[in-house]
Amino acid sequence: MKCAWQQLIAILPQWMRQDVDRQGRETLQELRLRRNSPPRLILKGGVRDLNRSILENDIVFILNAASAYSPWAAATMSQGYLTAAGGHRIGICGTAVVKLGQISGFQRPESLCIRVARDFPGVAAPLANVTGSILILGPPGSGKTTILRDLVRQISAVQKKQISVVDERSEIFPSYVQGFCFDTGSNVDILTGCGKAQGIEVLLRNMSPSVIATDEITAEEDCKALLHAGWCGVDLIATAHGGSLQDLYCRPVYKLLTENDLFDTIVVMRSDKTWKVERVNQ
Repeated sequence: MKCAWQQLIAILPQWMRQDVDRQGRETLQELRLRRNSPPRLILKGGVRDLNRSILENDIVFILNAASAYSPWAAATMSQGYLTAAGGHRIGICGTAVVKLGQISGFQRPESLCIRVARDFPGVAAPLANVTGSILILGPPGSGKTTILRDLVRQISAVQKKQISVVDERSEIFPSYVQGFCFDTGSNVDILTGCGKAQGIEVLLRNMSPSVIATDEITAEEDCKALLHAGWCGVDLIATAHGGSLQDLYCRPVYKLLTENDLFDTIVVMRSDKTWKVERVNQ
């Protein structure tokens, strides 16, 4: 297991760093911070609260440290999240600022959910020989991105395929000054800093991929770009939210994909991070 742990600790207020480090270095999954409440550590196998309450300036400190005042980070806040160095994702709730019917930011953030990015090399090894397009389906926190990351490495190594990754939020293969935090594997090119739909088109035109991988299909434009890539003869690896195959087929946003039988294999994740494999196209 690998984790850019020091990058996470660095964005926390000084007063909580030692306790979070001591209690959560190996098993912390989420850190939940609510104004006027103690920090809550969601650990593998339990929950613990620290003995001091979060103040508004603590939340502001974390957001400033995580964003480093970058324009790209500020833009993602309009979608309710930030991605900190190391791939740690910070969900934001509070008083939203709405302009022209769209959230443009947060006037007063009240709570944060920090999801710790951990890498488990080899976790997707049983899927290394699966061919065709693969969709990883599961509820939030079920390990979709973890499986996606290792599946990219496994397929590039075992099947010797050239894989291009659209890493919109820098969560699949987070980077920092010295390079990538996690091993990217061989034959893998990574495009970050742009939306999925735009990124897929860029990779199709410029990188001659055998496989395109991306995380969290959430919009119709993502589906259209994936469908176009599939029609161009490229295999796909992607993730989507859903608790079952029924969820996939019932959600209108995925209709374009299901009606065209875009994916050959569905990996259905469970909340305990186990999975089952469903073959769609035999």
